[in-house]
Amino acid sequence: MSHTAAPTTPVLQSRLPAVGTTVFTRMSALAVQANAVNLGQGFPDFACERSLIQAVNDAMQADFNQYPMMSGAPVLRQAIVAKVASLYGHQYDVEREITVTAGATQALTTAILCCVHPGDEVIVIEPTYDSYVPAITLSGGVPVLVQMETGAQGYSVPWTKVAAAVTPRTRLIIINTPHNPTGSVLRASDLQALAEIVRGTDILLLSDEVYEHMVYDGARHESVCRYPELAARAFVVSSFGKTYHVTGWKVGYVAAPASLMAEFRKVHQYNVFTVNTPMQHGLAAYMADPSPYLQLPAFYQRKRDLFRAGLHGSRFELLPADGTYFQCVRYDKISGQTEAEFAEWLTTEIKVAAIPVSAFYQQGKESGIVRFCFAKKDETLTLALERLQKI
Repeated sequence: MSHTAAPTTPVLQSRLPAVGTTVFTRMSALAVQANAVNLGQGFPDFACERSLIQAVNDAMQADFNQYPMMSGAPVLRQAIVAKVASLYGHQYDVEREITVTAGATQALTTAILCCVHPGDEVIVIEPTYDSYVPAITLSGGVPVLVQMETGAQGYSVPWTKVAAAVTPRTRLIIINTPHNPTGSVLRASDLQALAEIVRGTDILLLSDEVYEHMVYDGARHESVCRYPELAARAFVVSSFGKTYHVTGWKVGYVAAPASLMAEFRKVHQYNVFTVNTPMQHGLAAYMADPSPYLQLPAFYQRKRDLFRAGLHGSRFELLPADGTYFQCVRYDKISGQTEAEFAEWLTTEIKVAAIPVSAFYQQGKESGIVRFCFAKKDETLTLALERLQKI
């Protein structure tokens, strides 16, 4: 009597062999298991405005429920153009230079895939958001890593080292301001230094500006859009999820010169094609009032100041937090553990989850720094601070 062999699944060679479960997933799971206050993963624990939800409901009731244009609903693209022109003085073409995306990460990945060819080098500034390097790898590109420096003023980009990293194979430089995970922001002098590096070259820029409305202490967001010399070679990415407290909606956009956008859309139409229709119309209607994003710096600065005041006098050393909704702290007066070990100890023993900044480096650089997210209800922050103050 013959026996049929059990079916076997062929072995698949990974396109991303170095990628495993992200630190955000691991720490959030540990926070749930430990019943800890989760200040790790970067999303709010409070609701968006009800009028925004109503605007989406109205769009559904008005039967905006079929595919929109591949580039995005015209009414939303027009609202984006108007907002960028008002804030940064750059006039994009609504038909050819704006594309609505399925969140900012899709925009970032699509921008990289459309312009990076096998062997091209991409300069990435570490610590860095975790999607950049995998997208470069998928494109066949080579990530060239330049580490930020830390001093009395917190994190800063060493532009001389960025310039030294440029070679004839450099295709793209990725910047992120305000910066995740450090909470630092680029100033006008930084953008001028960047302009000097790329001037006279064919290097493109990818500017991740998803926290554009979270810049504090009266400073302005130095968008690449403010600088025509840079905007002419840049993909600029932003996020409605971050701005309007709806991270789960996964709607963002990219702005770029028409020639770059034409290539972006070639990839976009085959990996996403288009984005949730009623949410696009709801967002467009909501954007008619600019006050929600104009008031966002004050909204989050108050939370930042609440959190920083609560840690004042503790054994944590607060690094500057000039933008985003993240606060980085040194813990060397508390523990000699690695960042991952300390973050796990905080989560399981102190019942407050944080993220090790080492997770934002390809080689896991240890700096004795962890990151907290203060995009939380006041009562959430107060509870976390009560626990952290006891260390």
